[in-house]
Formats: sequence, C-alpha cells, structure tokens
Amino acid sequence: MKRLSRQFTLLLLIGTALLSAPPLGALPQNVQSRGVRNVLVVTMDGMRWQEVFGGMTTELLTQKEGGVSDAAKKKLEARFGGATPEERRARVLPFVWTVVAKNGQVFGDPSKGSDARVTNGMRFSYPGYNEILSGFPDPRINSNDRNLNPNVTVLEWLNGRPGFSGKVAAFASWELLPWIVNTERSHIPANGDGAPITDPKTDRDRAINEFAADMPPYWGETRADAPTGFGALEYLKRNKPRVLYVMLGETDEWAHGRRYDLYLDSAWRNDRFIRRLWETAQSMSEYAGKTALILATDHGRGNTGENWTGHGEKVLESDQIWMAVMGPGIAPLGAREGMKVTQSQVAATVAMLLGEDYNAAQPKAAPPLKLN
Repeated sequence: MKRLSRQFTLLLLIGTALLSAPPLGALPQNVQSRGVRNVLVVTMDGMRWQEVFGGMTTELLTQKEGGVSDAAKKKLEARFGGATPEERRARVLPFVWTVVAKNGQVFGDPSKGSDARVTNGMRFSYPGYNEILSGFPDPRINSNDRNLNPNVTVLEWLNGRPGFSGKVAAFASWELLPWIVNTERSHIPANGDGAPITDPKTDRDRAINEFAADMPPYWGETRADAPTGFGALEYLKRNKPRVLYVMLGETDEWAHGRRYDLYLDSAWRNDRFIRRLWETAQSMSEYAGKTALILATDHGRGNTGENWTGHGEKVLESDQIWMAVMGPGIAPLGAREGMKVTQSQVAATVAMLLGEDYNAAQPKAAPPLKLN
C-alpha cells in the first residue's frame, strides 16, 4: 500500500511538473512572439540625439559654427524653427515623431532620464555597425578599413534560420557594407556602392541606375542617400525580404563638412525615406500589420559648436545615441523615461521581434530591448 502511495505521489509530482513546464519549443521569457513576420532596420550615420529630441539647434546657425550664411539661416528658421523642442524636432523628423513615437518607442532622451550609449569605446562607424549587427563590441574592429567582419551578424544568423534563407538583404550609402556583413561568408545581398539596382529588368530600374550614375561622387566612399533609398525600395517590392537593413550616410558626411544646413536637410530627407519605406511595406499584403521598424545610429557627435562635427575616442560625448522601435505588439510608450539602453541591444531585438533567440546562439550579445 505504501509502495502504491509512493508511486501515486511520484506520478502526481511528475504530472504537476509537466503541466507547469513550458511547452516544447517555447521561447524564453524575453523572446515572445508579437505577430511580427518582418523587420525593417534603418540607420542614420552620425545622427545626433540633440536634433532627434530637440530639433534644430539655433547656436549652430552661424557661418563659423555651422557653415550657415545669414540668408540660409532665415530659410532654416522658417523651415525647422519652433517655440519648443517638441515642435522643432517634429519639423526635422516628422515621421519619427508623428508616427513612430506615437505608435512605438524612442530611447535616449536625456530630458526624460533616458540614456542610450555605444559600448565599443571607438565611437566611429565600423565598430558601431558591428556592435549594432553583432550585439557586442569587438576590440579587433578598430578602424574603418576594408576588413571582413570576423563576427556573425544577426543578419547572417537569421539568414541561416528556417524560413529566412534568401530573405535577408542590406543596402547602404557606404561602400564598406559588404565587409561589415561579410558577404564572402554570409552570402547576404549587400548593395553598398555602384548601381543601386544590380539586376535592372525594367525601364524604371534602368532610369534609377542612370540617375545614380549621373550624381557626382562627392564623398568617394559614400554615395548620396537617394540612390540607396530607391534601390532598397525596389528590392523590397520585388524580392519581399523578411529582414531588410538600410544604412544611410549623408547626415555624417554633411556634419563632418560643418554644413549644419545640409545636415538638417539630409535628416529630413532620411525621415521622408523612412516614411516611404514604411508606407510601401504597409501597402503590401506580405508586410501590412506584421512588420516592425527599428531606427538607430552608429555613433553620436560632439555637443559644442566646435566639436559637433566630430566623433571618436577623443570626443567622449559621441558615445551618446538614440534608438526607436515600432510594430505589432510594441507598446505605444513614446519617448521612454528612466531607461538605460545600449547600441548592442539592437541585434537581439531584431531577432526577438521575429520570435528568434539570438542570445542563445551568441551569448556575448546584449539582451533585447524591453518594449513593454
């Protein structure tokens, strides 16, 4: 009788454990399905948090500090001016603040006690893009030289997951993109220079390529953002990737050139491209209502009239950045308060939104952002 009692108790305990245990194949607590099937990621190179959260900075509207003439100043004030930071930022980045912030979340606003940082210590592009896409800093990546990334990015990892093979792609205005995503190993389509449409099939494709070829190579390694955007949009419509990364570059180039007027204009045009990308996706059955959007930057910049043009190890404040996320299952919390986040959280966030656990495959990666 005691033996039967013990057996019954054991069976009861086993049954209770089975009922309380997560089902086989269940995702970890920090990786929950949100009804997201696709993710669009857009980065604006060197876009300062100051303009993201405060809009146009009037102190930079001078010839000395911002390369702005008196005539250009009047036009900028009419175009981007406003009585409050909220009004000014919505004029520089209207889609970010009227759609993304309203329906999603923005990280890094110091006035809200929110802090967003890079962790790589270098505070320039290649280390930043590696941190964004790999989820951790790597001291081996300490230059912008053409070295193949030794790290498997979240893009490459997803491309090897069931349901994602051949459904991951990247476009950039910076020609180092193929090295950053290591196309030799990852085989991810990565358009970073030359013709924005590599396999033109229509008159529109050829017209876009001709338009791109007619633009002057003003920065050498970086092409204008317009061809990059057109190429990414056509790729989205034709190939319907589940993950599309677009790296825009003009904001960084105009800032380095101390042209605050053109820096603001490029930010506004980037915002317009992001709107166009989002609205194009929402007009397609494969994306409508099941797509998330992540916005970020690779590094910050200086915060004075003298050093706002620069970044790097000697510009300590250029580790301060911003991020934004919008999509199904993401609480519409706007500018987050009291949050500390890092650039390294982007990679796992991309995977988490798709119901995938990047941290299990790459333990060095930072955890995903907390979005609820």
